[in-house]
Amino acid sequence: MSGSAQQQHSSEQSQEIDQGVMETLRSRDHSVLAQQIDPLSCTHNDIVELLAQYLALSDQDDDDVFDAWFDGLSKAQHTVLKVFEVYRGQFEHQE
Repeated sequence: MSGSAQQQHSSEQSQEIDQGVMETLRSRDHSVLAQQIDPLSCTHNDIVELLAQYLALSDQDDDDVFDAWFDGLSKAQHTVLKVFEVYRGQFEHQE
């Protein structure tokens, strides 16, 4: 697959995941999110440490430090943070 074709496929896949996340958010069904998180090869400690760093750096006023940290994360770590934000949004907007 050529670079641009692979990038387009990746973009389409990302849009499908994003659409699935939005449907999940509306229905409060966590199965799509679980399918993204469950196969990741990380420990519970890895996730707790990542979330602790995320929350601590998010609360600081130095955007450059946060951006540098965020840009250095792996795809799996970005997935964890994305799912975390969806869950947090659900809990913050419960009726």
